[in-house]
Amino acid sequence: MRIELATAAGVPDRPNEDWTATVLPASGRGGGLVLLDGVTPPPGDAGCVHSVPWFTARLGGALVELSGSRRDLTLREILTESIRRTAEAHRSTCDLSHVRTPQATVVVVRWDEAEVEYLVLSDSVLLLESPDGEVRAVLDDRLDRLPRELLVSEAVADARARNKEGGFFTAAADPAVAERAVTGRAPRAGVRALAAMTDGASRWTEMFGEGDWAACLGVLGKEGPQGLIDRVRALETADTERERLRGKTHDDATAVYARL
Repeated sequence: MRIELATAAGVPDRPNEDWTATVLPASGRGGGLVLLDGVTPPPGDAGCVHSVPWFTARLGGALVELSGSRRDLTLREILTESIRRTAEAHRSTCDLSHVRTPQATVVVVRWDEAEVEYLVLSDSVLLLESPDGEVRAVLDDRLDRLPRELLVSEAVADARARNKEGGFFTAAADPAVAERAVTGRAPRAGVRALAAMTDGASRWTEMFGEGDWAACLGVLGKEGPQGLIDRVRALETADTERERLRGKTHDDATAVYARL
């Protein structure tokens, strides 16, 4: 088994809000990964005294612990409990009802000798490769399908779409959001490799169109996660006319590759 991961902050003077970890049981049979992309709040009061990295570290830590130790729970149940634990850690000091209370996208995968189980919430990406080389992307594409008028500004998105029916969902303070996650299972024999990426790394395919998901997984397999991130940074730097770039020039970028 081969597992590699890499992360890079979008700008050097701001903390990286992505978070990732992998776990391998002592038995050597199976494993898992967790990947989070913390949502950067706009300037101003978000109702919380804690930073986004504080939130992602606690949510990610709970997800790693429970996905590795509680095989009796589904990944939806594990996300539910992890959000609940994290919310309880700052409920007494923060306004968890604020639309911009700390939040994150989520990818969780775990596998054993029989199957691969996965969960995706919001716009991070999971790729699964079969033994014959076919690559399937597991995506929560609700954000991409929203009418543009709901995304004309952060204020409009917060008021009409963020964690709202008919909008898009992230892991924040409401455990019920776990029911919105995209989940599934695949036979272990049908998955040769897998990869998870925050949208700062998946830009190689989604923003710059340098290759499809199969080509993206190929880069990860040959050059590793750092190789993919380096490619993204080079494309961002070269796009001085912002022909492809949208939003931040450089976003936090994280990728995990596992060859099972």
